[in-house]
Amino acid sequence: MPQREAVNRRIVLASRPSGTPSLDNFRIEETAVPTPQDGQVLLRTLYLSLDPYMRNLMDEVGPGYAPPVEVGAPMVGGTVSRVVASRHAQFREGDVVLGAAGWQDYAVAAGEDLTPLGDMPEPSLALGGLGMPAFAAYVGLLDIGEPKPGETVVVAAATGAVGAVVGQIAKLKGARVVGIAGGADKCRYAVDTLGFDACLDRRQPDLAKRLAEACPDGIDVYFENVGGEVFDAVLPLLNIGARVPVCGFISHYNDEAAAGPDRLPKVTATVLQKRVRMQGFIILDHYASRYDAFQRDMTAWVAAGKVKVREDRVDGLENAPAAFLGLLEGRNFGKLVVRVAEA
Repeated sequence: MPQREAVNRRIVLASRPSGTPSLDNFRIEETAVPTPQDGQVLLRTLYLSLDPYMRNLMDEVGPGYAPPVEVGAPMVGGTVSRVVASRHAQFREGDVVLGAAGWQDYAVAAGEDLTPLGDMPEPSLALGGLGMPAFAAYVGLLDIGEPKPGETVVVAAATGAVGAVVGQIAKLKGARVVGIAGGADKCRYAVDTLGFDACLDRRQPDLAKRLAEACPDGIDVYFENVGGEVFDAVLPLLNIGARVPVCGFISHYNDEAAAGPDRLPKVTATVLQKRVRMQGFIILDHYASRYDAFQRDMTAWVAAGKVKVREDRVDGLENAPAAFLGLLEGRNFGKLVVRVAEA
């Protein structure tokens, strides 16, 4: 269903999920297109980013994280948008910008909340390879993981928007990289295209045994974005002084209270005995101090072909809920982006 000039389609949170979300937790509505006030611009969404963190915001999350989405409010999300009307001195009609318009066709935004994208040839990259997921990979790996030449770095969801960049940066820093991904095709891509030294299919049996064989010298850096059985396989292989940046734990996002085994005693013992540094981070905290360096380095790496990016595009805003549920199940291949309108 294409965009219309006088109607704003928006996908709202219809109800909070209990465990795994379903399509019933979303509702599509039609409202009037908003009107910008002084200092604001009216945006038309071109591309919408779908990311795992959105699952957390469907729940009542506590302090320290982004505010939850209110029931009846549009789902949040990063967007590449075109300015269709401006009452801000720095933006003109036709400008393409990076913002956070969420799951809707149109939104009003303050000009200070927008980043001009100029003539970027592939503006959707601002949502992935040159945007927040890659920034999370950059900060988590370099600032917390601190990979050194010859060390072994392991990353799960190895062909996803974050994991693929983690592995490639680790290779640029001289590390040996072992990925874990869901499916033989993704593992081939990680090795043949992204340059990983090895990649293991998590869907095959004996993951812990195969990971131990792939990491004969143990694991120095584990970029944690999955949790579950992958973390169980990694934990006994961590070397003394290992670093574990914690970016996410997608395998547990749909857990209900007391689901799964109690891993705390084993994790605590390993952290103590092996002097492991395990540190969580929220990428929003790092824009002021690290974003300029990320933009400089990543733009150069992508332009030189040293970091490769892959998008998984879905057409149509109305297909965002189903695509998001697929993301939580690992069905995407690369950075998941919804093309809402032609650029």
